[in-house]
Amino acid sequence: MVRKKRSTKDRDSLHMLIVEARFYDNISDELLRGATRVLDKAGARYDRVTVPGTLEIPAAIVIAMDAARRRRSPYDGVVALGCVIRGETYHFEIVANESASGLMQVQLDSGIPVANGILTTDTEEQARSRAAEKGRDCAEAAVEMANLGKNILKRHK
Repeated sequence: MVRKKRSTKDRDSLHMLIVEARFYDNISDELLRGATRVLDKAGARYDRVTVPGTLEIPAAIVIAMDAARRRRSPYDGVVALGCVIRGETYHFEIVANESASGLMQVQLDSGIPVANGILTTDTEEQARSRAAEKGRDCAEAAVEMANLGKNILKRHK
C-alpha cells in the first residue's frame, strides 16, 4: 500500500482509497494520473493499492477498508481503476460485468461510495484515449459522493 504524505490539517480532509488494476500498465498509469490530480486538488489524502486485474478490485477494497477501520482511519470513498479490453471470447463480458457488480455490492454493503473507473473498450487505442479522462471523472464522482456522505453525517449529529 502506498500512502500520500499527511499534514496536520488532514483530520478534516477526505480520506480516500485508490485500488488500481495493473493488467494494462500504460493505461493504468493514465487512469491514476487523472485520478490523483483531482484528489490532490481536492486536498484529499489517499492510500493506493494495486492488484493484478479488475476482478480482484472488489476484494482488495474490502480488505483495505477493514484494515483502515481497524486503524481507526476509515475511508470516505473509493476510486476503482482498471481496464477491460474486448477480445474474441466471452471473457470480456464476464470480467466487465462481474467487476462492476462486485464494486456495486461493496458500495451497498459498506455504505462507502465506490466510484467505478474501470474502462471497458473494444480496443487498446480507445482505452488509451479515454484513460486520463476516465480517471479524472471517477475521482470527481468519488470526491462528490464522499463529501455528500460527510455533509449528511454532520447534519444528523
